[in-house]
Amino acid sequence: MIKKIKSVYTLIVQVGRSKNDGLPDGSTGAGLLCYASGIDEPEAVRETVAILKQADLAPLDVTGHGTVEDRLKGGEEIDDEELKLMERAENENSVIIAQMTPFFEN
Repeated sequence: MIKKIKSVYTLIVQVGRSKNDGLPDGSTGAGLLCYASGIDEPEAVRETVAILKQADLAPLDVTGHGTVEDRLKGGEEIDDEELKLMERAENENSVIIAQMTPFFEN
């Protein structure tokens, strides 16, 4: 049996509002920067969406930005803090929410 190797994917998730979501009053939703472990990007997306739903968040859209290798090949610079969070996601086989930015109507 061939063991499939998991990678960590960078995902941007847009969430809407739902009861008990913990977002600030007056916000219309939020953008989340997540690092998710998965055999492939679709698995990482499924796991991320499932975990966010368990946390009473309402995922609306997920945009994948590839693995750390993909991002480095694309010319991105990744700082040590971000690499540590990615390593944590890989070691824990988990989803790490690295940043949450609430959205507000103007």
